[in-house]
Amino acid sequence: MKLKLFLLALFFSIFIDAQNNFELVNVKKAVIPFKLINNLIFIPVNVNGAELTFMLDTGVAETILFSLDNKEVKFENVEKIKFSGLGGNVSIDGFKSDRNIAKIGDKIVNSSMLLYIVIDEEFNISSHIGIPVNGVIGYHFFKNHPISIDYTAKKITVYQDTELLKKKIRKFTELPISIEKDKPYLYADVEMTNEKKSSKLLIDLGNSDAIWLFPALIKDFVYNRPNIEDYLGRGFNGDIYGKRSRIHNFYLQDFKFERPLTAMPDEYSIQHVNLVADRKGSVGGEIMRRFTVVFDYTDGKLYLKKNRNFDDPFHFNMSGLDFKQDGLEWQEDRVKIEPKKLSDANNEISVINNFQYKFTLKPVFSVAGVRKDSPAFVAGLKKDDRVITINGSKTSEMTMEKIMELMKSDEGRNITMVIQRKNKEMTFNFVLEDPIPYQE
Repeated sequence: MKLKLFLLALFFSIFIDAQNNFELVNVKKAVIPFKLINNLIFIPVNVNGAELTFMLDTGVAETILFSLDNKEVKFENVEKIKFSGLGGNVSIDGFKSDRNIAKIGDKIVNSSMLLYIVIDEEFNISSHIGIPVNGVIGYHFFKNHPISIDYTAKKITVYQDTELLKKKIRKFTELPISIEKDKPYLYADVEMTNEKKSSKLLIDLGNSDAIWLFPALIKDFVYNRPNIEDYLGRGFNGDIYGKRSRIHNFYLQDFKFERPLTAMPDEYSIQHVNLVADRKGSVGGEIMRRFTVVFDYTDGKLYLKKNRNFDDPFHFNMSGLDFKQDGLEWQEDRVKIEPKKLSDANNEISVINNFQYKFTLKPVFSVAGVRKDSPAFVAGLKKDDRVITINGSKTSEMTMEKIMELMKSDEGRNITMVIQRKNKEMTFNFVLEDPIPYQE
C-alpha cells in the first residue's frame, strides 16, 4: 500500500449516537501538537485510559480503530457490524462500541465516544507511515467547534471563544463549504488543459495526494498525457487502482496551483461508494498543507491563509517504489568512550581507545511494491526486498518520511540501494525520472 494515500471512506447505514461530542473544559481555546507525515496529521487521543495515536481525517464520518499496538483497552457495549467503502470487493466485518471516554490533552473530552473497530489487520497503516497508528478520527472532532490547523507550527487550535476566532481569521480568505453526510465539500475550478470547470470536491485530510478526480462521473473526461497506471491506495473494500497525471491548473477561489499531480481511480474502485450529489473528486493534504486552515462546520465556512509551503513544487515519487516498515529489531552499535592515558616505568605515555557495544531497537524497511516500468522496476528491485542502505546511508538510521523525501527529491538524481534478498546482499542503481511531466 502506498504511503501517498490511505483512504478510509466509511458509509454507514446505522443509527448514530447524537451525544458523541468533543467539548472544551473551562478554557476559551485548546492547542494540540501534531505530527505531520507525508501530508497526513496524527494526534494523540486517550481512549479509556490508553494513550493512542489517530490520523485526523475529514474524509470519514466516524471514529475508527484498527490497531491497539499491544495496548489493553476495555470496550463496553460492543456489537458486530459490516463496513463498506472505497475499493472493489464486498464489505468487511467489524464492531461498534459506544460510551467510551476519549481525551485529547486535559482540556478536550468526549465522554460518550462511539468507536468502529476494524479487525482486519490489512488496515493497520502503521508500517506504511513509520509510527504506530491506532485509528482515524473525523466528523465528531470537527462538528462542534471551529478548528485551526497550522501546518508549519504543527499545532491544532480548538476554539470555544468566537472573539478569539474572529481575530485569528481577520486576514484569511473565506470559502463556503457544505457538510453532507458529515463530510465537508467545496467548489473549486479544475483546468485540465485550458478550460476551467467548477467541480464539487470533498476536503479530505486523510488523502495525502493533491487532487483526486473521478473520470466516470465527469462528462466527456479525457485523460491528460502522459499518464501512468498506478496503485492509489486501499479502501475498506480492497485495493484502489487508477491513473496518475498532471492537470494544467487548479484554483481555490483566487489561489492558483500550477501543474498539480492528480490521481484518477478507475470505475471499478468507486462502484460501491455512496457519493453525494454532483461530487467529482477530492482535494487532499498536498494542497491543504500549503495553508493555515480553519474549519467552521457550524457556519459552513473554510478559511485559508498562505503559508511558506504555498509555492512548493508538486513532486512525485519518481523511483516507483513503495516502502513499508517491518517493525523494529535489535542492532549492535559500537560506541567510543573517553580514551585513557597510561604511563609505564619509563614514563612513556600511551593512549588506550576503548569501545563499548550497545544494542538499540531500529527500524527495518522493505519494498512493499514496485510500479511497472519505473526506474526501480527496470533496475531489478522486487517486492519484499529488505532495504539496507540508500546512497550510503543505513536505513536503520532513517525514517519513512526521509526515505520518501529522497524518492521525491530531484529528477536526474542517482540512487544506489543495497538490499537483502533471500539472505543475499545485492546493489542496484537507478536514476529518478518523472514519468508524468505536464505537456501542453
